[in-house]
Amino acid sequence: MPRPLIGDTAMTGAERQARHRAAKAAAPAVRFRRPADRRARARRWTDTVAGLTDLQAEYAAWLDALPDNQRDSAIAEALRAIVELDLSELQAIEPPRGFGRD
Repeated sequence: MPRPLIGDTAMTGAERQARHRAAKAAAPAVRFRRPADRRARARRWTDTVAGLTDLQAEYAAWLDALPDNQRDSAIAEALRAIVELDLSELQAIEPPRGFGRD
């Protein structure tokens, strides 16, 4: 069974091509490419540990700001577990340098 016609007559090849190109131009091509991380591994390590330390401080502030009726809740327990983590060992680690590139 043939396809139903869009117009009164069948389109020519040039008309089909023009319609196809117009449809492609109307819908923008969305391409996501994650930018390459150009930082050295040692720098990424120190940045990540610093980010963990900052997050731990934010969670400590959140725990301090909890109302009294939520001090024994599951949220408070999770926050206490995060705040009590000892990140000093991670901060003390100095990653190895790599072949003169770092």
